[in-house]
Amino acid sequence: MQHGSFRRIALLLGLVAFAAVVGGCKKNVASTPPAPAPAPAAAEPTVTLNASPATVNPGEAVTLSWTSTNATDLSIDQGVGSVAPQGTRGVNPTQSTTYTITATGAGGTATAMAHVDVNSGQAQQPAPQQTVSELFGQNVKDAYFDTDKSDLGSEARNVLTKDAEFFRSYPQVRVSIEGDCDERGSTEYNLGLGQRRAEAAKNFLISLGITADRMETTSWGKERPVCTEHTEQCWQMNRRAHFVLTQ
Repeated sequence: MQHGSFRRIALLLGLVAFAAVVGGCKKNVASTPPAPAPAPAAAEPTVTLNASPATVNPGEAVTLSWTSTNATDLSIDQGVGSVAPQGTRGVNPTQSTTYTITATGAGGTATAMAHVDVNSGQAQQPAPQQTVSELFGQNVKDAYFDTDKSDLGSEARNVLTKDAEFFRSYPQVRVSIEGDCDERGSTEYNLGLGQRRAEAAKNFLISLGITADRMETTSWGKERPVCTEHTEQCWQMNRRAHFVLTQ
């Protein structure tokens, strides 16, 4: 009797263990599989637009240029229409205009703009260029001296300093420096005084960096007055180092 009870208990425990194993297997088979990873989002498009030149006269040509990424459809307004993902297009605006390009792709839409300024009215004609002779007459001034003097005063030095600036800007210019005097004194004396005045102006310009080979000197003494009245004001006008363009 005792052995029979043990056998029944052992059999019962075996059935319980078998049922647990079978139940566990069924549970594993019935578990839910993991969800698949989401697909990556499509890249957003980018686009640039440039206009060259940015300022023109009415009707003049302007070149639009653009580039894009991640775009399948592109178009430019102001009548240009559909365009390739990158390229150039010529336009001729008659008034100031802003051009907008729109790029569309799987990742969305992007835009860019370029503005062109169009000058109002008729195109301005360029101002005629002045000749070297005209510029010389406007910028090169004479140096004036005190009575019976050939040394340079402060005012004469200031004038010659500005003359030197012009000579540096136009290295092709060559000049004759003429020494002049007022009517007082002998012809011979004034010829010598005029030469000293011309040389004083030349030497000062050399000290400012103007080479000697660009300047020649001569004296007219009192033979070529610019004013013929017998007054101190008139005599002052004749006491000078006068510049003549020779080129």
